[in-house]
Amino acid sequence: MLIQQVAEHIRREAGKVLVGQEDPFTHVLIALLTGGHVLLEGVPGTAKTLMAKTLATLVQADFKRIQFTPDLMPSDVLGTTVYEMHKGEFTLRKGPVFTQVLLADEINRAPAKTQAALLEAMEERQVTIEGDRLPLDEPFFVVATQNPVEYEGTYPLPEAQLDRFLFKVLVDYAPEAVEIEVLRRYAKGFDARHLERANLQASVTPQTLARCQAEVAEIRVEEGIFKYISDIAQESRRLPDLILGGSTRASISLLRTAKTWAGMQGRDFVVPDDVKFLVKPVYRHRVILRPEAEIEGLTPDSAVDRILARVEVPR
Repeated sequence: MLIQQVAEHIRREAGKVLVGQEDPFTHVLIALLTGGHVLLEGVPGTAKTLMAKTLATLVQADFKRIQFTPDLMPSDVLGTTVYEMHKGEFTLRKGPVFTQVLLADEINRAPAKTQAALLEAMEERQVTIEGDRLPLDEPFFVVATQNPVEYEGTYPLPEAQLDRFLFKVLVDYAPEAVEIEVLRRYAKGFDARHLERANLQASVTPQTLARCQAEVAEIRVEEGIFKYISDIAQESRRLPDLILGGSTRASISLLRTAKTWAGMQGRDFVVPDDVKFLVKPVYRHRVILRPEAEIEGLTPDSAVDRILARVEVPR
């Protein structure tokens, strides 16, 4: 299958730049091939930006980065109309949202009004400026980052915006062996600011991604898988540790990404393990824990483990 070849090539080439971030990068790649968006959560210096830049380079997509700050305005993201004296007319100055891979760095540092400027773009693949609807290029892929330990001067994303992200991917510190390998590469001259020197073989194009997505659409899903995905959602809504369980959009996201992951492994059908592999990144930003459960040390991921333990796996 083409999608399997493309995924293997991208993951292999990314290994020239990224060390020890195979799972997070795989999830980001699944989201891109599915046509969704990703929220990366991790402390500074864990290669979140490098992940997005590497993927954009490997698929030969336009890449832009927005540093979200408390004074960032919606027009700084979308663009604005400007009167040009020499022409005697208004012209549109497009903002950085007009790209294919957009890195929204520290998205929770901007106020809600600016965060909301991305909602239409993420969901509808278009923006509206001065009443005019402007389509965005395909693929349009948002990689947003946030720091989980810094709260001063931040504006937590509301549930409605979190739900627009296909995945929430946790990026942790590298183990010691991985960190030593990173140091070795930097000692030999690697510089994350100059990816063009990493000799990445960028043979995938946005058109190739569209063909991969067409393959995903043809992947078969048995009735038992539909019920399994639905049962997970239903159980999340009944779990006493949660105030809010998974929405129907969560179930749809789980189905779509399971089909993509099956294709990346060379199969034209989905198995239960495909679903189980993706439940945590799909659900962890969509469920809300009860305060008493948080006090007891429960996390969204451990809540998902409880949900999966209660749901019967189809045979």
